[in-house]
Amino acid sequence: MALEFVFAGVAEGIAREAGALLKGFYEKGVATEYKGDVDLVTEADRASEKLVVERLKAAFPTHGVYGEEGTRNDLESEYRWYVDPLDGTTNFAHGFPAFCVVLGLEHRPEGLAADADGELVAGVIYDPLRDEMFVAEKGKGAWLNGRRIAASKTRTLQESLTATGFPSKKRHDSPNIHFYQEITLRSHGVRRAGSAALDLAYVACGRLDGFWEFTLNPWDTSAGVLLVAEAGGRVTHFDGGAFTLDSREVLATNGLIHEELVHLFGEMFSGRGMGEIPSPAEFAARRAQAAK
Repeated sequence: MALEFVFAGVAEGIAREAGALLKGFYEKGVATEYKGDVDLVTEADRASEKLVVERLKAAFPTHGVYGEEGTRNDLESEYRWYVDPLDGTTNFAHGFPAFCVVLGLEHRPEGLAADADGELVAGVIYDPLRDEMFVAEKGKGAWLNGRRIAASKTRTLQESLTATGFPSKKRHDSPNIHFYQEITLRSHGVRRAGSAALDLAYVACGRLDGFWEFTLNPWDTSAGVLLVAEAGGRVTHFDGGAFTLDSREVLATNGLIHEELVHLFGEMFSGRGMGEIPSPAEFAARRAQAAK
């Protein structure tokens, strides 16, 4: 690393260890269970969370830990780790190679209201199959395998590649299929790989120009939100308001296409007419204008 990280350096080592554990499970196959009507969980999720929590408590005994698979330790602490031991469980269970380990750290100073967000100060996202370690610490930039990364320079939605996801529960109630259609028709495309954390990491390193999703959890977003911010991107709610860890809405972009997407979301939520999809000639004219 080009910099010394106070928290993220330790989290990186823990994530690598958990990633190796997951890779072993992935290669031999795992039994799958349901923890709800449609939500999957595997022995790998639980084993990874157990390892991560043990390592975090050994390294930072005064820190709290909030894990996807049920860990709720010392949540009143000044520092709180959000842990997704296996983001992309459905992919993992089906052998689809897109999953990761996520650790994000929130600083919650004394006197902060229980329902108020603290400051995201460190985060790591580790993809064990590609051996890609995304690391960020507040004020120190965003990094991938020791190389500093930055959000893309794409200036318009029509030139962009974005990503989204769909809820495992109540999919029939989600309006996101409508957003997916409209943005697909107005861009180079929308990807749906099944790991919100990796999608955010890819916005941070410029592989994607934007990402949006409904009703995520803080263990899905904490590390990725910091990565995008430290890479020069922007993360808000769909209306452009400040992002909050309840993650009811997440809109992350390179910053350059952000206002265009905020406007588009506003039009869709209001039910106003979207207008015709631009023709190829109109796309070309817009591209030429943007290049000036």
